[in-house]
Amino acid sequence: MKHLITLLVALFACFTVSQAQSPIAPAKAGVNYGKKINKTGAVSVQKLASSFDNNKAFNGKIEGEVIEVCKKKGCFLLLKREGEQDPIMVRFTDYAYFVPQDLVGKTVVVEGKAKVKETTVEWQKHYAEDRGKSKEEIAKINKPKQEISVVADGVLVVK
Repeated sequence: MKHLITLLVALFACFTVSQAQSPIAPAKAGVNYGKKINKTGAVSVQKLASSFDNNKAFNGKIEGEVIEVCKKKGCFLLLKREGEQDPIMVRFTDYAYFVPQDLVGKTVVVEGKAKVKETTVEWQKHYAEDRGKSKEEIAKINKPKQEISVVADGVLVVK
């Protein structure tokens, strides 16, 4: 009986350790999150809109300034766009990695798939909640919107 209990405790400990996330590295120039990438061939956020193909899709690297990171666990980031345009939402392939809060204000290169898509009211509210928006701000979301969204395999901090 003691051996069985010892075995169960050992299995539980192994499972707990295997499920623990590794700490997220601080955002410093040269740090990669997810797939290791470089900045060669990256287009600026400003040039992205003209880089879409006929399917309103783009595969490649995009360089821009991070203006916000998901406050809950770093599961997405927003890249700044000029003027009154909505920022570009960058999520991570299969939520395989996360980014730190100190990424805000840094210039990054993301590599992945960008597309113009319609975001439902439900998802907009979900993202607003993750961004720490007030209940009043969330309640004002009442219609879908077209926006640029990226699913990134990797993120590189440039500066």
